[in-house]
Amino acid sequence: MNHSAKALVTVSCLSLSAFAYAAENLTIATVNNSDMIRMQRLSKTFEEQNPQINLKWVVLEENVLRQRLTTDIATKGGQFDVLTIGMYEASLWGEKGWLEPMTDLPADYALDDVFPSVREGLSVKGKLYALPFYAESSITYYRTDLFEQAGLNMPDYPTWEQMGEFAAKLHKPEQEQYGICLRGKAGWGENMALISTVANAYGARWFDEQWQPEFTGSEWKQALNFYVDTMKHYGPPGASSNGFNENLALFNSGKCALWVDASVAGSFVTDSSQSKIADQVGFSHAPQQVTDKGSAWLYSWALGIPTSSKSKAAAKLFSAWATSQEYAKLVAETDGVANVPPGTRASTYSDAYMAAAPFAKVTLESLKQADPANPTLKPVPYVGIQLVTIPEFQAIGTQVGMQFTAALTGHMSVDQALMAAQQSTAREMKRAGYPK
Repeated sequence: MNHSAKALVTVSCLSLSAFAYAAENLTIATVNNSDMIRMQRLSKTFEEQNPQINLKWVVLEENVLRQRLTTDIATKGGQFDVLTIGMYEASLWGEKGWLEPMTDLPADYALDDVFPSVREGLSVKGKLYALPFYAESSITYYRTDLFEQAGLNMPDYPTWEQMGEFAAKLHKPEQEQYGICLRGKAGWGENMALISTVANAYGARWFDEQWQPEFTGSEWKQALNFYVDTMKHYGPPGASSNGFNENLALFNSGKCALWVDASVAGSFVTDSSQSKIADQVGFSHAPQQVTDKGSAWLYSWALGIPTSSKSKAAAKLFSAWATSQEYAKLVAETDGVANVPPGTRASTYSDAYMAAAPFAKVTLESLKQADPANPTLKPVPYVGIQLVTIPEFQAIGTQVGMQFTAALTGHMSVDQALMAAQQSTAREMKRAGYPK
């Protein structure tokens, strides 16, 4: 081989090497929940391990995130490489071929360690379309000090009726102490996540077996009347603007005697660096009423990769890292074992975690009891506890959420809101051609 040929080979090898390690920008869209803010902070470790990958973050409020991601993926916009999505999007978008299947994961990923219910919720026909960052049910948080002062006892399985009675006794607005904090912000994943579980507990369902909505039935009337009356009398002012983050801030500042919401908040309400009442929080199951079916939700925030991403390999590498046992160890070392993302892996629920996390037992039991395939007292044609896994639900759920927020603010009566929900949902379902 002559010198010029040798030089050409050397240059070719160098350019190939440079190409292999060329910097890749990875744009990650996520929700502004504390666990994801922590993921963004700790991702410096990932960048140190993978210097060829630069992470760019887009952190958005929950309703805005869903809107942006839905628009981008439906139009194949390609703005994002990693999407923070839930079970609803993973199954529907996976089925449409909009998400990359999560195959060929690293050998040490230990997929069998992930709870089967969580894997199934993120899969279509046995194929996984997103990796779970954390999973949650809904549970009851309450102030043990206030209960003790008032001579009250929280049952392991309270009813909504009991919750109303507790809220009435503990409501002291003149002291900025409100009886109960519940979601009021409109959105299918905001107020409707909570209100759907209240309705399930009262024996209601979104649709009968012929896909007819049932909002004008007695069960929905009882559930929504309870929710609106309780929130108007014993909730904080401006409740119609409150979602998960707003109620978490209220509870942590000592302004809520009771709160029913995502089990993932357990590590935040017991963290003295962000909670004024960290040593005074008790945990119980989500309230039931005539049934326990569907009284607590099942949800997972997960990382998915759109087929429009130009950096799929890097996106998969990051998604696997952020949902791995390795990441859980990193959180335990930096922020304490109680802050490990909950609900996804059996290995998380070690003796050390159970001892450090007083909310772990209720969370684990709730996750095991949740059954999206049998979510209501009466049979239904859909899958999902606090949502209905059909493409139309995002629009329908948000519309109904707005109508129920109008009932909370007094712009509509409960009966008017239910009638409006019935009419708008029936119209959308007819347009979509149900039953199919």
